[in-house]
Order: sequence, then structure tokens, then C-alpha cells
Amino acid sequence: MKNFTVLTLLSLLAACGNGDDPRTFVASAGKDLRGKVEPLPEVKPYEPFTYAATDLPDPFKPRKLTPPPGEGKGGTQPPRDHVKQILENYPLEGLKMVGTLQQNKMIFALVKTPDNNLYRVKQGNYMGQNFGIVTQVTDTEITLTEIVQDSGGDWTERATKLEMSEPSAQQTPKK
Repeated sequence: MKNFTVLTLLSLLAACGNGDDPRTFVASAGKDLRGKVEPLPEVKPYEPFTYAATDLPDPFKPRKLTPPPGEGKGGTQPPRDHVKQILENYPLEGLKMVGTLQQNKMIFALVKTPDNNLYRVKQGNYMGQNFGIVTQVTDTEITLTEIVQDSGGDWTERATKLEMSEPSAQQTPKK
């Protein structure tokens, strides 16, 4: 074992002794190396921006689509010249068709209001708060054409039906 220890120490001394002095090595190691630092980019001067959005559209309001050239802006408009009828004071959802009458070959619908009043309705009468005009009365329903305003502000027609309400459990005759 003694031989092995001596042999190991001799090999370590031989590895360290390559003849170069550490001070000479450190002085000569960085001679040929030169660090390169790229030049800083040119700083552009600050140009202030004046924000004048008075001529730009508001991004928080819906925009109207412009009609193609040649199309006028006439379109559907609500009737303003008719005399307002009593059933125009109620929303259409609050009105109920409860029956029909026939008089001189004319069919009338019976409409009940939320305050339990009963009205007779025929073709040409107005109902609801959206300029709904009655276009047809049958035994089971009232057909209306309403004029409503869309999100862009234009008026459009919408077909609506008010169907006969089912009798409640209290009104059904018992057998």
C-alpha cells in the first residue's frame, strides 16, 4: 500500500508541474481577447400626440349601417296620425283574448285587460304599446303587425299573435 501512495503523489506532482508559472498564465490569458459592446441606439425625441376625437365615431354607441346607394331612407315609420285607442295603454303581454263575437258577418275578439275590463276588438284596431294594428281576427287568435325600433334606430315591422287564453281550473265546469 505504501508503494501505491508514493506512486499517486508522484503522478500528482508531475501533473502540476508543466513548467508554466500561474502568474504568467493569468497575464497572458486575456491578451488576445477584446470585449465588444455594441453602441447604444439613438434616442428619438418625444413627440406629444394631441388627441382630438371630435370627428371620430363614438366607439361605445352602436353604428348604423348605411344603405346602399340608390336606396332611400323612407322605410317603415310608426303611424302618428291615428287617434290613440284604449288598448294601446297596455303592454301586449298583459292583454288576454278570452272569446269572440260575431255580428253582421264581422268577427270581434274579446280582450281582457290587466284591470279586468273587457273590450271588443276588430280588424284595424290598435293594441299594445308597439303600434300594433290588428290584421286578422279568428276564433282562436288575433294577428297583429307591430312597428318596433331596432338597436340602430330604424323602424321594422314584426308579426305577433295573441292567442285565446285557456280557461283556468276555476272556470271549467265539473262533470
